[in-house]
Amino acid sequence: MFRAGSGMSELFDRLSQLFAQSHHVGIAGLRDDSDWARQPLVDAAVLMAVTDRPKSSGGPGLLLTHRPQTMAHHPGQVAFPGGKLEQGEDVVDAALREAHEELAIEPSQVRVIGHAQSFVTGSGFRLTPVLGMVPENIEIRPDTREVAGWFEAPLQHLLDQRNHEQKMGRFGTLELPYTEINWGDHRIWGITAGIIANLSHRMAWEELVG
Repeated sequence: MFRAGSGMSELFDRLSQLFAQSHHVGIAGLRDDSDWARQPLVDAAVLMAVTDRPKSSGGPGLLLTHRPQTMAHHPGQVAFPGGKLEQGEDVVDAALREAHEELAIEPSQVRVIGHAQSFVTGSGFRLTPVLGMVPENIEIRPDTREVAGWFEAPLQHLLDQRNHEQKMGRFGTLELPYTEINWGDHRIWGITAGIIANLSHRMAWEELVG
């Protein structure tokens, strides 16, 4: 599902191969809330943007944002750039558009690898993660209306399941499990951590970043 960008890299090739070989994993490591989600469901997509950073420069990272406290859904939480599909869009179109609107990432700078299986969130979204690669020193200009801040966390740290804490939390009237990943001062949990956990179930991270 190569949509944009030009040129290849060893990391892109390895990531593409591992992702293509692991569709059978499904949503392992990720909670689907179909049984109690708000209806009707709304289609949405997020972009998992991996930086094409060689091991000699610290290795690849994953771009993440902090949502403003004023947002209607998941205020203040760490998130991937993303949002609802607009009329006529597919999940890749939506993920690229949202990344451009939130972080000023040009779609032409993203080499799309593919998208994971969609899942349902309790807030009523049928969400599809899209995986892509961006240049290591890509310029980021966040839209402060949608992004309170952004950071790049090491992919090796995020995918290492030894850094994934399994916790229980209250969601409405339900007590449900969720994943939490901490890096520095950043607490990554809920849907975002679940998407990362699913990616770690799909791929051998030691091979990817080693």
